[in-house]
Amino acid sequence: MALAAWIAPILLLRFYRSGKRGVAIAAIITISCVQIAWWNLETGVPPSPSSGALTVAIGLLYAIPFVLDRVAGPSLGPWRRTALLPAAMAATEFAVGAILPVGTSVGMRAITQSENLALLQIISLTGPYVIAFLIGCAATIANHIWEARTPQALLRKGGLFAATLLVILAAGQARLTFGAKIGAPTVKIAGITPPMALRDAANGLVSMSSFPPSADAVAATRTPAARTANAAILDTLLEDSRKAAKAGAQIVIWSETAAPVIAEDKPALLRRAAALAREERIYLNVAVGVAFERNETFLIAPDGKIQWHYRKNHPVPGMEPVSPFANAPPLEPTPFGTLSNIICFDADFPALARIDADILIVPAWDWPEIAIAHTMHMARLRAIENGYSLVRVDYNGTSAVFDPMGRIVVRQDTTTGGAHMMMADVPVSGTATLYGRIGDLFAWLCVLASGVLVASARRRQA
Repeated sequence: MALAAWIAPILLLRFYRSGKRGVAIAAIITISCVQIAWWNLETGVPPSPSSGALTVAIGLLYAIPFVLDRVAGPSLGPWRRTALLPAAMAATEFAVGAILPVGTSVGMRAITQSENLALLQIISLTGPYVIAFLIGCAATIANHIWEARTPQALLRKGGLFAATLLVILAAGQARLTFGAKIGAPTVKIAGITPPMALRDAANGLVSMSSFPPSADAVAATRTPAARTANAAILDTLLEDSRKAAKAGAQIVIWSETAAPVIAEDKPALLRRAAALAREERIYLNVAVGVAFERNETFLIAPDGKIQWHYRKNHPVPGMEPVSPFANAPPLEPTPFGTLSNIICFDADFPALARIDADILIVPAWDWPEIAIAHTMHMARLRAIENGYSLVRVDYNGTSAVFDPMGRIVVRQDTTTGGAHMMMADVPVSGTATLYGRIGDLFAWLCVLASGVLVASARRRQA
């Protein structure tokens, strides 16, 4: 609920400033942890010791800005106290996204505003953390007016914030209205997910419960039954890719680990995929899953040559039994602009997704509880921040294509069983953004401002 994200901090801050300090600190920590736990429950994250520990860690971090407002805020003047909470909120979001293994998938306020595209255009300048800053400003200014109860407070601080927000909205709407090029070239892209019955059958033959895997778990991936199930999935993926090419697709993308395989069978898989790309003259992004070893993609050009080999940087903590990998997202110039690729959860890390590309390919695999949020609220932000079209092909979730300003080109539910094919005419020209050039400068300034304000308060208290 977009409006709730603005109202809740106002009321929390009012309670927090007016209650006893010890009670208020304990309450805000509890509330923060409960919020994160509720988000995990709502999105179907399986309970485990690791998810519980992360819930507490994230809850504690998100409580810090309110603690600072209560402990350090009273020693600051009205204007500096107004700035402390928003700067600390943005800095905390940045720290969570940059340090913890959950990225920005939990707690980022920009996610709550994903349907307000006029507001979100500002993240193309500053990055996503500015939304937390604005929401924090609304909370501190509303509380200042609440405490002062004077027309001057309403007009000076309230009026300044309202005017700033109106400028941001107007500029964002102008960007949406005039930024798109009429008749801009597009490329037809197909996104393919494997038949759910076949994929479930293959999954059922492999125990993914242990990592590092036991000898029995590894042996299960190499049985004749498992290899036969993998071959059936590959046959269907290749057949559907050919159908997509016949229907006009020039780029075909498979969902995350669409083709399960064991290491020794992977060369044969790639040869068959390369033959199809040559025959149909398409770019084919092959998504492969080697159980317990690697989650990876290969872009095969129309001449059958492999143009990139990308490995997933950020496996989902506690849920994905493969090791993380450190590799930069690839860049491939094509007649349809520069293509790039990251995989599913990688897109929840804004720094990794800061790529100078025209089209970002994101093969993904979700589950129904998180599907819409992950595609429509989280991954969507990356398109706006970096000015590229984003194609997310999601097994058991929500597939979608967004233009460089976050507008929906096409959307598809893939939780309904069977195989799915999504076809879209995707803009091929990206839009350069300031955030793409300066990175997280705004976030670092918020970190600096938070430190300076806290240090200033400590000097006054000494």
